[in-house]
Amino acid sequence: MNAHRRHSPAQPTMSRRRFTAGAALGSALAHLPVCAPAADGPPAERLNIALVGIGGQGAANLAGVKDQNVVALCDVHEARAGKGFEQFPRAARFTDFRAMFDRMERGIDAVVVSTPDHTHFHPAWWALERGKHLYLEKPLAHEVEEVRHLVDSARAKTLATQLGCQRHAQAGLRAGVELARSGRIGPIAEVHCWIRSSRGMPAEPTGTEPAPADLDWDLWLGPNAPRTYQKGFAPYDWRFWWEFGTGETGNWGCHILDIPFWALELGHPVHVEAAGPPVDARRAPTALASRLDFPARGDRPAVRLHWYQGTPPVLAEKGLDDAAAKDFNTLFVGRDGLLLCGFSKWRLLPEDRFAEVKEPPQTLAPSPGFHREWLAACRGGPPASCHFGYTGPLAESVLLANVAFRAGRAFDWDAARLTASDEAAAALLRRAYRPGWEIPG
Repeated sequence: MNAHRRHSPAQPTMSRRRFTAGAALGSALAHLPVCAPAADGPPAERLNIALVGIGGQGAANLAGVKDQNVVALCDVHEARAGKGFEQFPRAARFTDFRAMFDRMERGIDAVVVSTPDHTHFHPAWWALERGKHLYLEKPLAHEVEEVRHLVDSARAKTLATQLGCQRHAQAGLRAGVELARSGRIGPIAEVHCWIRSSRGMPAEPTGTEPAPADLDWDLWLGPNAPRTYQKGFAPYDWRFWWEFGTGETGNWGCHILDIPFWALELGHPVHVEAAGPPVDARRAPTALASRLDFPARGDRPAVRLHWYQGTPPVLAEKGLDDAAAKDFNTLFVGRDGLLLCGFSKWRLLPEDRFAEVKEPPQTLAPSPGFHREWLAACRGGPPASCHFGYTGPLAESVLLANVAFRAGRAFDWDAARLTASDEAAAALLRRAYRPGWEIPG
């Protein structure tokens, strides 16, 4: 099945590198039928799906699409991807996503990308430019400029997209959105969101050693400058190094800020600032406080959105105890009251004023399942709930909070021109790529 619209996309400027042994195997297997468990509809309606990154979160995403025709699996770390390879022994295997597209482009309808943040952009860009529908893990990309490239490409080619904000489908999160929209607490001009975490500032790796035999370290680095292998980056702690990851803000921001973005229909901020411990040029912090200002929308007031890594001081200011910080992650401050909510529960405050509210208004249709939404969109159905048109501004906002912290400067943001008013912040909107991995623009 080729459910996507056919295009003749421009080829990305990134040059092709060597094919791997896995690519050769993939060529031999490319024409074999794939036996998919638990079919979602008749065989003619199943999508031919390729996955890039199938360990960790990639394994969860593989489970989400396993009833489709899984035709190709790509991962740079054989041991970490092993269970996925075993589950689909007839799927073509690759180490290099470029080899996968070169050998199997015509046989792929849609692509799922679940790699570390620094390697989100390139396989996603190759997929979109070849007219493939795309499911991509948060925070969409490593840089603000990369996010905009992907959003624009998906829009231009009218492709089905979904950002991996899986909690968007949960009934508890949707209840908070419905209550915020209901008007119960009046107009909302202030929101506080947080993740209670002190992760960050990992220890500096010491010494060097050969990379594991089953890890293609050079491909794991991808567009980043070559460096000698050291323990402490792959497979997970990359998240807290700016070279590879986006810290806890990138890790959790798209999940949690999804609540106010959806409830208040936020778009791009116009001003960003952040503060925290002394900035480390290489490592993400263990705490952070940031603020993003959004303009008024129609009859809705402007919104000041606060994001914290740590416990927000506003909870103590409002007389809320530590349990509130543990049980929730978002506080809407309305003219007539407060709404605490998270992924699974909510509270209206003061409680005596809202004692009669037992359930939120039922205004949002239940999700058929987060991956099911995207698969239906790939077949021509309505856009998935976290399509890039919605989540692009969300992902950019998350990354801009990091930019403000790393630059140590507040700045005004011009989303239309993709420019920051501060030079230090502007320099962090994009990065340098090693030769052969350059991007357009």
